[in-house]
Amino acid sequence: MKTAAYDITGAATRAACLALDALDPLAPLRDRFDLPDGVIYLDGNSLGARPRAALERARDVVAQEWGHGLIRSWNTAGWFALPGRLGDRLAPLIGAGAGEVVVTDTTSLNLFKALAAALAIQAERDPARKTIVTERSNFPTDIYMADGLARWLDRGYRIHLVDAHEELDAAVDDGCAVLMLTHVNYRTGRQHDMAALTARAHARGALAVWDLAHSAGAVPVDLNGAEADFAVGCTYKYLNGGPGAPAFIWVPRRHQDAFRHPLTGWWSHAAPFAMAHGFEAAEGIGRALCGTQPVVSLALVECGLELFEATSMAALRAKSLALTDLFIALVETRCAAHPLGLVTPRAHAQRGSQVSFTHPHGYAVMQALIARGVIGDYREPAIMRFGFTPLYTRFADVWDAVETLRDILDAGAYDTRAAKSAVT
Repeated sequence: MKTAAYDITGAATRAACLALDALDPLAPLRDRFDLPDGVIYLDGNSLGARPRAALERARDVVAQEWGHGLIRSWNTAGWFALPGRLGDRLAPLIGAGAGEVVVTDTTSLNLFKALAAALAIQAERDPARKTIVTERSNFPTDIYMADGLARWLDRGYRIHLVDAHEELDAAVDDGCAVLMLTHVNYRTGRQHDMAALTARAHARGALAVWDLAHSAGAVPVDLNGAEADFAVGCTYKYLNGGPGAPAFIWVPRRHQDAFRHPLTGWWSHAAPFAMAHGFEAAEGIGRALCGTQPVVSLALVECGLELFEATSMAALRAKSLALTDLFIALVETRCAAHPLGLVTPRAHAQRGSQVSFTHPHGYAVMQALIARGVIGDYREPAIMRFGFTPLYTRFADVWDAVETLRDILDAGAYDTRAAKSAVT
């Protein structure tokens, strides 16, 4: 198999994988991360690794900008402008334009804003549209937020959950207000055709809201090219912004004048420091903000974003596909004697940057892997997830991870009595 610059056809030995690493044009980027020795980190789809620059940036913000600049740093250090500046830096990774993205709040809060705005637009266009269509397998918080908003509005809105991708076509009917989908499914790694599904929604009068939590920084995204309506996502996975780092929201210019939501905090005011009694929404993307911003967390997001300026999403995608192709091939050949089931699509167009396998004792096997220094994670039911971050994952890491998995399975070296922890 060959993916652009990466030919994994002969990668049947560790030496062959080391040879791929030696020729990898992205290999130098790994040195810009602080990765612990003795660990193969395949969980960047849950929490990205720390950029080396982040520690010094945190020290600077805390010791200098906060410690010495004090409140003056809202102006002198550019704190106030951070959400928009980071948004503009993130925008090229998701096919957005300048002035269309802000980094702020959480993915859940931003989804609430986007859904509220979409429903408000639809209420003016066609008040009879009352359905929000999504997948039952969508990330639970997205469904929780949609259901909560629908209940709070108490205007007859309902959530239509589909159980299979093929059911989306029939579900997006003349009663559908919003099609709300996650671009890459968090369990399976399946990637939707954003342009096709958005076009289908528009043809039937619905708006399309996309969650890019498992896409941004992992796969090429073209929001404007797909003519999507709104999008949200997080920065702590493939964008390496740090644990709990602020999320982002995208509002295209064509929707910005109509964009309104109930979370009208002072940062989304047209004149926040006028301290006026009445609310007047800011112009443009600023109206997607809410309250005071978490400056230290925002500052660290920039350390992750600047790494992407040393490469391109096309180059990252080529390596991602090669890494995941190799992982699938090695698991299916070297672990063939064991009851592993591939969940992630083989087709490149349908695959994100992770690979998921089932195993009857998936949780126990994953805990054994983690104990051996191969960090992936587990999701019900019986799914072991392995995330591949092209910025720092090596082909030799893939080989070593599979060999560790094979050794554990061959020896039965996992404890099926292990209690599942709250965080896995």
